[in-house]
Amino acid sequence: MLDIHWLKTFVTLAELKHFGKAAAALHMTQPNVSLHIKQLEQTTRVKLIERNPFRLTQAGFRLLDTSQRTLMELQVCQADLNAINDQSRGTLTIAASDIISRLLLIKPFQLFKKAFPGIDFTLLNTTSSQASELVKNAKADLGFVIEQKESQPLYFTELQQIKWCALGNNLQAWQQERQPENTTHANQPTLILLGHDTRTRDLLDQALPLLKLPRYRVMEVGSVDAQIDWAEAGFGVAIVPEFSLRTKANLTTQVTPLPQFPATRLGYILRQNQVLSKAVKQLLQWVDQEIVDLQH
Repeated sequence: MLDIHWLKTFVTLAELKHFGKAAAALHMTQPNVSLHIKQLEQTTRVKLIERNPFRLTQAGFRLLDTSQRTLMELQVCQADLNAINDQSRGTLTIAASDIISRLLLIKPFQLFKKAFPGIDFTLLNTTSSQASELVKNAKADLGFVIEQKESQPLYFTELQQIKWCALGNNLQAWQQERQPENTTHANQPTLILLGHDTRTRDLLDQALPLLKLPRYRVMEVGSVDAQIDWAEAGFGVAIVPEFSLRTKANLTTQVTPLPQFPATRLGYILRQNQVLSKAVKQLLQWVDQEIVDLQH
């Protein structure tokens, strides 16, 4: 019989391709990682890895495929069992971007902690794409994301439509002036955008031609708050969700709505057929109410 702990060690080692890194990730000693692999190979009676250089054997790849699916199914099963038991203790893991968590989740989390004091929060600060992977693999119970496409095994529920705006003083002037063909890169307008590894940036890249700027350069930053700060400092124009400015009472730069930009959906994702506990259902109701309050 294959021990579940051996399989977890094997999968971690196969993914990290390094005994020391696997030991650190699993909070084990390196000799114990080697022992688990040895026990697994003795039980299966087949060589699973080559050590110098590190690589999986054909048998190792076959076992990895099954082990990954088995461990994920067990994690999903445990999450559903917790929900069926109306989990009143333990940990609720939520994946969300920084801007979503700070604008929409703080008050609902406060209400949640008061109503369910035995349940701890783990908040994973991620991009929407990363949140989708975490929920799909049962490493997060719930994810708040932007524009999730319906796909197995995730179910998306829309909470609100996101509209876009430009923060900065020069957008209209840039749109009206005609830039000579020989305009230098340094003199081109600067758009302050999120990095390419975000779903938001993917959506915006498709809409940027609607600004009708012949040429522009891009300044990439890591968060919406950073976009706002750099735009306020005069480094360019930031394209941001309208809701991200609701708590910014002392802005000094011009805010220009962008109605020509397609609206984007903000919502939460669950695994299809996921069992929801009473606590999670209540949290989602509080998030709904927070969105209603913010719109008034």
